[in-house]
Amino acid sequence: MLNFAIEDHGVATLTLDRPDVHNAFNAELIAALTQHFERLAETPPRVLVLAGAGRSFSAGADLTWMRGMAEAGEEENRADAERLAAMFRALDALPCPVIARVHGPAFGGGVGLVACCDMAIAAADARFGLTEVRLGLIPATIAPFVLARIGTTAARRYFLTGERFDATEALRIGLIDEVVDADRLDDALAERIDALLASGPRAIAECKALIQRVADFEGGLQELDAITAEWIARIRVSEEGQTGLRAFLDKQRPDWSRRDRTPEP
Repeated sequence: MLNFAIEDHGVATLTLDRPDVHNAFNAELIAALTQHFERLAETPPRVLVLAGAGRSFSAGADLTWMRGMAEAGEEENRADAERLAAMFRALDALPCPVIARVHGPAFGGGVGLVACCDMAIAAADARFGLTEVRLGLIPATIAPFVLARIGTTAARRYFLTGERFDATEALRIGLIDEVVDADRLDDALAERIDALLASGPRAIAECKALIQRVADFEGGLQELDAITAEWIARIRVSEEGQTGLRAFLDKQRPDWSRRDRTPEP
């Protein structure tokens, strides 16, 4: 159902492994993903790659699971949807950088997974779709993450039409940030990983928190300036901040470039 592997230098890969059903979601896969994300939040790798086995990234909901939910009542459907939302939230909140490696179809909840990742690299043959309306449904649980990624203009089209679109269009609307030929997908992924490993792991985690804090901030500008000033001051005097500054001034590589460190808890 899921394969997890971590390399010596702290790069982890979590692979959806239900290729016979195009890595579609069911209750068991959702629970397994949630468990993995919660564990990774406690002991984050340097980088997490999210991938799919077989011909697809994830084709959305499993038909058997959907049939069961269609026969269930509203209360049971609400509880099921809350578990799905919690899984996406756990992925979105991970302190480590997460890269989606997308090939083949990514529909419905598969798009939700992509939207929750910090970066997404797709093969040119990847296909996307928010196809829920074709079934008389709505992309409700993934909406907060997809809207944050593609904005309301693109959502007004693709939420409402349910039409499928290619990787070039996914790049244009901001769902993914790079498109490459299928035979270059792993090379492009390696290049992105190298860029992340050159950065301070604690600084990356702090940047993720900073982005969320500033994006959600509703106070006054002076308060925001005070928050960001305190933040950078704290980071400058931290062990990693001091290490990075000394390495820069001494024209040396910081110790995290050895690729053997993981972020501090």
